[in-house]
Amino acid sequence: MRKSRLVTNRKGMSLVEIMVVIAIIGVLMTVIAVNVTGFLDDANVSSTKIQINNLEKALVAYSAKHKGKYPSTSEGLDAAKKYFPNDTTPQDAWGNNFQYYSPGTHGKHDYEIVSLGKDGKEGGEESDADIYSWAMAD
Repeated sequence: MRKSRLVTNRKGMSLVEIMVVIAIIGVLMTVIAVNVTGFLDDANVSSTKIQINNLEKALVAYSAKHKGKYPSTSEGLDAAKKYFPNDTTPQDAWGNNFQYYSPGTHGKHDYEIVSLGKDGKEGGEESDADIYSWAMAD
């Protein structure tokens, strides 16, 4: 009588098992990256809007010291930088300089502050869309 033995002593994983695990990890990482990127873009838009509000407060302080006048377009935001934290002109959440116009070009605004969004170019949609101070106030 012969005893049949089943070899059950396996060490390690087969190549197919490793490939399946890597594929599953890849799919999970893709899903996570897409969701996190969307939240990050939303956070940057919110942060830029807050920064524009802070710039507006600094410009009001500048105006109070200069008999109701705001810096001209040619002077830019740098003229009011002593009213900004650390005496530096802030940038938007993507590291781009804000565009500044005085007097404003939309309605009866004394000035306008514009962020060109994530792409740093005029126009765009979603996180690439421009953010205007005058649109936030209305």
